Amino acid sequence: MLLLVRHGESEANAAGLLLGRTDSPLSERGERQAAALAPRLGPVRRVLSSPLARARRTAAALGCAADVEIDARWVEIDYGEFEGQPLAAVPAEVWRRWRADPDFRPPAGETLNELATRVRAACDELFAEPGRGARADDGDVVVVSHVSPIKAAVAWALGSTHPLDWRLHLSTGSLTRIGWGTDGPLLYGYNLVPVEVDLAAPGAPGS
Repeated sequence: MLLLVRHGESEANAAGLLLGRTDSPLSERGERQAAALAPRLGPVRRVLSSPLARARRTAAALGCAADVEIDARWVEIDYGEFEGQPLAAVPAEVWRRWRADPDFRPPAGETLNELATRVRAACDELFAEPGRGARADDGDVVVVSHVSPIKAAVAWALGSTHPLDWRLHLSTGSLTRIGWGTDGPLLYGYNLVPVEVDLAAPGAPGS
């Protein structure tokens, strides 16, 4: 089983900023969210994390015996010149183009399709061999990542060739479960949250 953990709330998340590659520490709430995820995990064979500090801190808080491995394919999308801006400061036309075109690139940033390509490759690798990786019978693979990569992994599991970023809400401190069935990947659970969170619809594809 592949267990996808979205990091706990960061200080930038709490401030309503568009957060991609910038490091921002977990807020107090984010620390509680990360700790609350630990009891939801079963036996874990391997732990992977985005290189960003908010993901690495969440991975450490899970308390798994396995060492945390860094895999840059699970890093958040690059917002380019919009990085760190308040959501309301991003022009309406930019949001319109972003929602309409998965190949839209913010200046100096990354497209949703580029992100999807790297995440699909990571998922293919984890599920490549029967009895190994995320298809092993003796423990799960945990990946601590961000909203956009996790949504891309869900699109991969569902066989969608179009990004689902604008049609899914994913809370901080949440758990998503992907397994393997007779015909390929199966989505077992999405946005499972062990603590009370604000489920208001997000204004951005990632953070």
